[in-house]
Amino acid sequence: MFVPTKTKDTQTLMPMHAARARKLIKRGEATPYWDNGIYCIRLNKEPSNRETQAIAIGVDPGSKKEGFTVKSQAHTYLNVQADAHTKVGKKVEKRRELRRSRRSRKCPNRKNRTNRLANRERVPAGTRARWEWKLRILQWLSKMFPATHICVEDIKAETKERAKKWNQSFSPLEVGKQWFYTQLQKRWEVLTLQGWQTKEIRDRLDLKKSSKKLSETFDAHCVDSWCLAYHTVGGEPTVENTDLLCLSPIPIVRRQLHRQNSQKGGKRPRYGGTTCEDLVKNTLVRHVKYGLTRISGFGKAGISLYSLGGNHRLCQNAKPSDFKVLTRLNFNYRSGISSSR
Repeated sequence: MFVPTKTKDTQTLMPMHAARARKLIKRGEATPYWDNGIYCIRLNKEPSNRETQAIAIGVDPGSKKEGFTVKSQAHTYLNVQADAHTKVGKKVEKRRELRRSRRSRKCPNRKNRTNRLANRERVPAGTRARWEWKLRILQWLSKMFPATHICVEDIKAETKERAKKWNQSFSPLEVGKQWFYTQLQKRWEVLTLQGWQTKEIRDRLDLKKSSKKLSETFDAHCVDSWCLAYHTVGGEPTVENTDLLCLSPIPIVRRQLHRQNSQKGGKRPRYGGTTCEDLVKNTLVRHVKYGLTRISGFGKAGISLYSLGGNHRLCQNAKPSDFKVLTRLNFNYRSGISSSR
């Protein structure tokens, strides 16, 4: 196991072996900290060497699950399987319906205005959220590992007959993919492989891919992302690390004008919001009874706490005196199942 390492001035160094990191912490030469479920250290003295090696991140996009692998020529540092961002488009559509329905009722609404986005190049909200989610994960990984290359499995949109420009101009998949590549090229060296090329690498290395795409195992998606990273930086043709970290977007309910459905008396109470009593939703806290949990909501009885591994509610009546605030969370995380190889 290797531990992400930073200097005092926050420069990212090559990961350090866990045994060496423990010795530095014991001698007071390093300070440990957690970054969204990843154990890291920060050096308290000047390192003997600031040079880094080439590190690649393989990205295997998917409609439901996605794989990320951080690998150098010598070691595989991290495998991440993330749930895809799939609900923003429906939320935007529902928001539009509610806004239009308010115009026929006696309640606050804005006047209808012309479409200011007509005839402009733009990325739809749902598409942008999907690809921006991948970009956020890559930026988070690059804060812990000095990544130099990104290798992505290129995916193509469904073709249509007698429509030469449909795929490039109107397909949300093509529009979002090109925007994603443009953002990557601003920071890293970007390589792309077709799906059949990834399969050739997997077959050559005698690696098997699971048919259960929704399972949280290395063989589901990270086997492909490992092949992409291996193709970029090379190394031993065997997978040394199959440990899996699973991520999922945190569901956030933004403040709305009121609930969609009326309550008793025909009233529509206000709904949503992310702050209350100087506390912010999705903050990691340590509760006296439940341990590490996250703040998920605020009500009349108190604060709602949810588990880290999913959307399981622990209580609704927590008080600020019952827990210690630690840090903000960017996503839900949990451990996956390692491969048997």
